[in-house]
Amino acid sequence: MFAVIDYGAGNIRNVVNAVARLGYEVRLTCEGEDVLAAEAVIFPGVGAAGDTIASLKTLDLVTPIRTVIAEDRPFLGICMGIQVLFTETEEDGGQECLEIFPGQVRKFPEGMKIPHMGWNQVRQIQKHPIFDGVPDGENFYFVHSYYVEPEDTSLVAGTTEYGIEFCSAIARGNLVATQFHPEKSGDMGLKILDNFLRNAGKS
Repeated sequence: MFAVIDYGAGNIRNVVNAVARLGYEVRLTCEGEDVLAAEAVIFPGVGAAGDTIASLKTLDLVTPIRTVIAEDRPFLGICMGIQVLFTETEEDGGQECLEIFPGQVRKFPEGMKIPHMGWNQVRQIQKHPIFDGVPDGENFYFVHSYYVEPEDTSLVAGTTEYGIEFCSAIARGNLVATQFHPEKSGDMGLKILDNFLRNAGKS
């Protein structure tokens, strides 16, 4: 069973539908026991980081998420699902995140149209199974006002240009997270999801 974490954010149903379209059994859940029992976990969503962390705490999902990642089980974060993995965010005057990786979540510089919305290229920094069959420089769909800045640059799997070059994907072991939305990114986005789930089944 593949679990999609439901913490009350928008856009989650699109991820469930995309995974089901690929032929995988998926469960939308807000239960920690489902997260811990899952073959792979997907953490999608949009919205504010402070609200996200508050919801995760209310639902007692923080420890299950940390456990899955600490045990190097397959985990895919999407959009907010990449940002919450770091130490803190500049959003809402500064908010603590899950502190799984050291690093900051920064707002795009003044002068850029915010949010960064629409199609943009992802340059592949790591050769990683998540990118199997995906051309370097392929376009994916973004909607965000903040970006992650990992202290450990070996985490960076993909970068994108929007006024600055920013980290748009990370990878470490069986964990992958993207700032872009695979579920909104057409055939290549579905390829990213399929690569993750197919490789998760081999773990």
